[in-house]
Amino acid sequence: MKEFKVFVADRPGELARVTETLANNAVNIRAIASESKHEASFLRIVTSDVATTEKALKTAGLKYETNDILTLELMDRPGELSKVAKRLSRAGINVQSLYLLGSKNGRTEIAMVVDNPEKAQVTLK
Repeated sequence: MKEFKVFVADRPGELARVTETLANNAVNIRAIASESKHEASFLRIVTSDVATTEKALKTAGLKYETNDILTLELMDRPGELSKVAKRLSRAGINVQSLYLLGSKNGRTEIAMVVDNPEKAQVTLK
C-alpha cells in the first residue's frame, strides 16, 4: 500500500477532478486528507490498487509523489494509538502522516507514513 501525495491548485474543482479520475478508473479510495496552502496544496490519498492509481494519475496529467505506508491493527479503545506514538517517539521515528482505514469487530486499522519504515516495523513488533 502507498500514500499518493497529489499536488493540486488551491481552487474549486480540484477535489472533484482527482476523485473523478480515480472513480473513472475503478479505483476505490481507502483514506483521503487534504492540505491547502496557496503555494503548495495537495491531497493525500490511500488506495488498494497502487498500479491503477499511478496509471490514472499519470494519464490525467496530475503530479504526485508516493510514500510507503506502514499499516497496523490496534484494539479499538482509548490509548492504543498513544502507545504506538510513544514507542515511535522513543525510537526517534517521525510520523509524517496518519490515516484511519476502518474499524471492525473491536479492531481499528491505521496507516502511517514514517521517516524510517524499517526501523518502525522493528520498533512496533
